[in-house]
Amino acid sequence: MSGNQALSVNNGIGGSPDLSITTNGSDWYWAVCAVMTLASLVFLGHSFTKPRTERVFHYITAAITLTAAIAYFSMGSNLGQVPIQAEFIRSNPAVSSAGTREIFYVRYIDWFVTTPLLLLDLLLTAGLPWPTILITLLMDEFMIVTGLVGALTRSSYKWGYYVFGNIAFLYVVYILVFVARKHAAALGPKVSRAYTTCGVLTIFLWFLYPIAWGLAEGGNVIHPDSEAIFYGILDLFAKPVFGALLLWGHRNISPAELGLHIRKFCAAVLSIKVDSSLDDYDELPNAYGVREKTNGHNGVHNGANGATNGVTAGTNGTTAVNTV
Repeated sequence: MSGNQALSVNNGIGGSPDLSITTNGSDWYWAVCAVMTLASLVFLGHSFTKPRTERVFHYITAAITLTAAIAYFSMGSNLGQVPIQAEFIRSNPAVSSAGTREIFYVRYIDWFVTTPLLLLDLLLTAGLPWPTILITLLMDEFMIVTGLVGALTRSSYKWGYYVFGNIAFLYVVYILVFVARKHAAALGPKVSRAYTTCGVLTIFLWFLYPIAWGLAEGGNVIHPDSEAIFYGILDLFAKPVFGALLLWGHRNISPAELGLHIRKFCAAVLSIKVDSSLDDYDELPNAYGVREKTNGHNGVHNGANGATNGVTAGTNGTTAVNTV
């Protein structure tokens, strides 16, 4: 056997929809999986050129593409899908056979993990306070969950979830356009430029996702192969391209400039050989020298006590001589 055998090997797993991807769609998913995997390795590899305290954006961005790689591996294997009755039966020959349509729920698992990380990249770049970041991420999760429930709904009620999801999406856009942009501008031109480049790209792409949903899972207008291409192109720009632009923008920006105070790694701790005779932690310094300062203070205190005792002893001795 040669070529892509994923559809035949995994045929019937998760159900057999009337309308599903072909080998062409599977090949495309595998290609996107390869790009996502390569991007993950590049981002992680590049992180080693930075100090440990400056790798946070590399790690977040690599997690995004690695999660997407797993999702595309699943879709290329025709796994992580379920057949759902199509609401609309179209006259278009490409989709007219649809009684049930293949819905990849694994795509939404991917988005549930990666879209908050994408926003975290942006919002940390803008230096937003944590309460604002938290509510924005929660609204994003709300958007993804409503999209999934809508995709799995057979009746016209799916469009209710679609509306709820878009309301949450508009809130996220409001934060990105009006709140985060002002914060980024206040942090200086380097931060503002990095945020604007990635923010504009993200907002533009994210406005296209509801359109893709309406044409695919929602309206059954395009074939699952076309759905694969539509979502795949959006994800390639929204994840590897976004990640490359973000890390390039951060090349001359330290986390401290964004208000991120990351503790420095204390290499001295690794060189300490703990003696079994040590009592608790009295002789072990921590990463910030607190123990040394404490011991030093104790030493001074003990020294003072010794001096006091000496003076007292001397006084007692003098008193004894005078008495004699």
